Amino acid sequence: MDLGVKDKVAIITGGTYGIGRAAAERLSSEGARVALAARTQADLDQAAAEVAAKTGNEVIGVATDVADEASVQAMVSTVLERWGRIDILVNNAGTSSAATFDKMTDEQVLTDFNLKVMGAIYCTRHTIGHLRKHQGVICNTTTPGGKAPGPGSQPTALSRAAGISLTKTWSKEFAADGVRVNTVCVGLLKSRQHERRAERMQERDPEVTLDGLYERMGATVPMGRVGEAEEAGDVIAFLCSAAASYVTGASINVDGGTSPVV
Repeated sequence: MDLGVKDKVAIITGGTYGIGRAAAERLSSEGARVALAARTQADLDQAAAEVAAKTGNEVIGVATDVADEASVQAMVSTVLERWGRIDILVNNAGTSSAATFDKMTDEQVLTDFNLKVMGAIYCTRHTIGHLRKHQGVICNTTTPGGKAPGPGSQPTALSRAAGISLTKTWSKEFAADGVRVNTVCVGLLKSRQHERRAERMQERDPEVTLDGLYERMGATVPMGRVGEAEEAGDVIAFLCSAAASYVTGASINVDGGTSPVV
């Protein structure tokens, strides 16, 4: 399927690993020019070079702290100086943070909210004028826990609920300008976070393996396995494409059937 994104310009936050990297590879393979945004320039340079080598299209990495509005503004200016337009914004920056109410700290809540919610707000604030000009697309990464949180899932469930709310609000506010806004609610996927978890477990028990960890995690998923980052990246790319031209305000679960709600 031709997604109709050739020569479009996409910004993907949290783009060096996992879901962001997978979305970057798919969009780049379809002809989009992709700017990866994350905090570490060395990681960005490596990811950009690898994606460009794989797809044959231009990819850049711009060091950005999305929780810092000035940093976001500078990143957007860099992209505009390079390519002169912005068509796609993927608000993907974020990590998992979970605690029970009794153990959750103010710092944990504020850090999570600033990264995932304020980061999306800052990125949208400084790109929306350009997205309106080109009838662009925003895709927010959230989780099914933002719809149906379980015990001990805060503050991530809290911030992801806010992201789902912003998705619906923005979809209605920006629709008249031709800007579509959707969210992908991702469940258990293979990630660097789980790789690090396996490494910590191996320090205590050398017999622990990453494959074994994924097998145990996958047993909790109706489809019986942990998902691949590419399976979320492909859905993000579709929602950002001309193939989804009448889809806005939607939240799509990419979770192997885990969510108890649609």
